[in-house]
Amino acid sequence: MANAQKKETKEAPKDLQKEQEEAMLAQLPPEMQEKMKVLKEKMDSFTKKILEKFDKYIIGVALLPPEKMLPPEIREEKKDDPNKISALVLIDDSDSKKMPKEELGSKLSQIIQQIGKDIDPNLSPEILLVSELKESCFDAKYEVLRMIAMSAPVYDPADMIAAIKISEVHKSMVLKKFEKYIVSYVAAGSLFRGEKSNDIDIYIVIDDTDVKKMPRAELKDKLRAIIIGMGFDAARITGVKKQFHVQTYILTDFWDSVKDANPVIYTFLRDGVPLYDRGVFMPWKLLLQMGRIRPSPEAIDMNMDIGEKLVQRSKQKLLSIVAEDLYYAVLNPTQAALMLYGIPPPTPKETIQLMDDIFVQKEKMLEKKYVEILEKIRKIYKDVEHGKVTSITGKEIDSFLKDVEDYLARIKQLFKQIEEKAERESILDVYDTCMSITKDLLAEKGVKQVSDDKVFQLFKEKLVGEERVPEKFLRTLKDVEKAKEDFIAGKISKQEVQKVKKEAHQFVKALVEHMQRKKVLDIERAKVRFKYGDKIGELILLEDAAFVVKDVEKREEMLQADITKNGGLENTRAGTLEELEKHISKLVSPRKVFIRERLFEDLRTLVGQDIEILL
Repeated sequence: MANAQKKETKEAPKDLQKEQEEAMLAQLPPEMQEKMKVLKEKMDSFTKKILEKFDKYIIGVALLPPEKMLPPEIREEKKDDPNKISALVLIDDSDSKKMPKEELGSKLSQIIQQIGKDIDPNLSPEILLVSELKESCFDAKYEVLRMIAMSAPVYDPADMIAAIKISEVHKSMVLKKFEKYIVSYVAAGSLFRGEKSNDIDIYIVIDDTDVKKMPRAELKDKLRAIIIGMGFDAARITGVKKQFHVQTYILTDFWDSVKDANPVIYTFLRDGVPLYDRGVFMPWKLLLQMGRIRPSPEAIDMNMDIGEKLVQRSKQKLLSIVAEDLYYAVLNPTQAALMLYGIPPPTPKETIQLMDDIFVQKEKMLEKKYVEILEKIRKIYKDVEHGKVTSITGKEIDSFLKDVEDYLARIKQLFKQIEEKAERESILDVYDTCMSITKDLLAEKGVKQVSDDKVFQLFKEKLVGEERVPEKFLRTLKDVEKAKEDFIAGKISKQEVQKVKKEAHQFVKALVEHMQRKKVLDIERAKVRFKYGDKIGELILLEDAAFVVKDVEKREEMLQADITKNGGLENTRAGTLEELEKHISKLVSPRKVFIRERLFEDLRTLVGQDIEILL
């Protein structure tokens, strides 16, 4: 275990604590920085040598502060030596089976102390077994915790030293503010097992027996919020990155949990180590070890009921796997495939039939057995929903799961088939669109019923030569034809398809704009302006319809009329800009304008006055 921890420590990035230490070192005078650098090299060398011998047991090495800074309980029998370098070596003795823990500690201590003297005669390492640390806490001798909290970690793969540091800072903050209410402050989880963990678990028991001004639950919630906030402050102060989890209990609820044999509380009493205790936690722990804390008959019955309820809940979960998860696992991708094909989102009931009609019967893209899988999954879903099926076995679920996985794999292939079909059709659509717009433009030039093989020659003669359409569009048209041929032959990539579609879009847009500009010019020639009184009107003559604007300053007010064979106007009615645009869009070529006497008479009737034609 230690080897893995050591490897993790070497590979781990520089943590916040080391960054803070380096920042503090940089603020010291140069001579002090040199001393600290030499001290660090000695500690690193010491750590490396003891790990080479005892990496299986060592879970922490730390530099202790000078003796004069230690708690009085620790330094009262020691001589203050300013040159002494005190180091703490934390030993994991949880797996000690070959020899008693005392003997293990004694042997390791002798060897480790000699290694320290070989490096520097002033280096004085102290050995501390994890079991000794726990016993100190059980005996309420918390000064050893304060000593560790004041140390500077050199090697801490399990983050045990870091956990003690943050716990001590947090405990001090909590006791300073709420000492009256704090019964026990207990470390749990892997903290004292020497194991690598991602978080630090702390349990705090709050005395609510003397609370009169507020409900007990309110007291718990208020203290809990403040105490958790202090946890964030402690993490910031110490630079410890691990998640610091604080769980609070009020004393009366805690005792009820003990009586009800709550497994969490039992584990807490069995494995917890008090970092502060007012004589409550340890008696509970001893009573548990003596077998004096036993669950009540009601608690036993409750736990028996829980077993049956959990079994029932497990059965319901198995049903829900089929009734919900597997059903929607096949339904949603199936509906997605239909939508990709171009079908609006169908109802679940319609989905199966559409899959059969479209992909099995019409397109021949999908095998019938996959529709049958879909039907089978929907049937079991409906049977569960209607209560026809009330239980299901794991073997049946495995069978359904295999079918679903096969179905989803096939649907992924179907998606690719649909996309390929859409691409193929899009290339054909692009080709047809480009050819159609080209032939329409040639038709306006009087060239009709053009075959595809003559389009390119006529495009160059009639459009590039006479209409001055850029020659690059002739190249685009040829590229579109080649893309169609390559796609049919399976020689074109998806990227090339996208490139041709982009160029074709520009081709169509440019030719449509060219046709529109040409129509606008032709329509301008089809306009006749006239004057009556102090107003200017406008007459637009199209194929079989005429639009009359009685006042060019009010173009939205217009009349629409049919053109008679003798050039007059009949069936006059209110017209709109929408109607005018609709007729223009259908226009192939504008009507030749002939000003006849009947036209003057009809216009005079519409405006009620004599008119003058403006040229």
